[in-house]
Amino acid sequence: MNSLSVDATGLPDIGKYPYDTTCQRLRNRFRIEVPGKIDFKLEQFEVLNHHKAVNLRDTFAIKNPCGDSYILLLDTDINTHSINQQEKSSAASFQPWALAYLKRNFGRIIIRTETIVDKIREVIFPIEFDIRDDKPFSKRFYVLTDDRQKAETAMTKEFRDAVMSIKKSDFVIEIFEHTLIIGNHKPVTPENTLYLADFVAKLAELKC
Repeated sequence: MNSLSVDATGLPDIGKYPYDTTCQRLRNRFRIEVPGKIDFKLEQFEVLNHHKAVNLRDTFAIKNPCGDSYILLLDTDINTHSINQQEKSSAASFQPWALAYLKRNFGRIIIRTETIVDKIREVIFPIEFDIRDDKPFSKRFYVLTDDRQKAETAMTKEFRDAVMSIKKSDFVIEIFEHTLIIGNHKPVTPENTLYLADFVAKLAELKC
């Protein structure tokens, strides 16, 4: 097993926790390796475009016979505004995101927990993609797509069940064709990182 560690250079001095603990928890639950350099083409994901900068600091591969999935530790600069919107500043954030490669081509899809605002907006602008034969999924999640036919074909019952198994509600999923990324813009902690890792590891099983 190769050594796992987080490059904490320049990060806030908060001691070894949560970075070392996150690595240990990942190692305890999965077979983890540090892969070679991979271009994940993160620039194609809208969920990361509001950042001033996105730098991939660490990558951990979750090994699986059906296909690897990945934990990405991103060093980001977040554009922020003052209350009067006249002053703009940048705040650094160190976030875990998880990535998986999918068997089917989804086109471009955004999935997140549906809010009251979404329900009101849908009455005026019917842009949400609903799964007609899966009301529990459609009730819980807000889905946007640029290709309804691809979405209907790719979002199988197995895929929807995997998404439904996520107990938390503070995440966003974006899929660009065969590549899925999931995160919540929260900082690295063992709990946050593991819940994202659990999901993409489950998706890897669907490729078998």
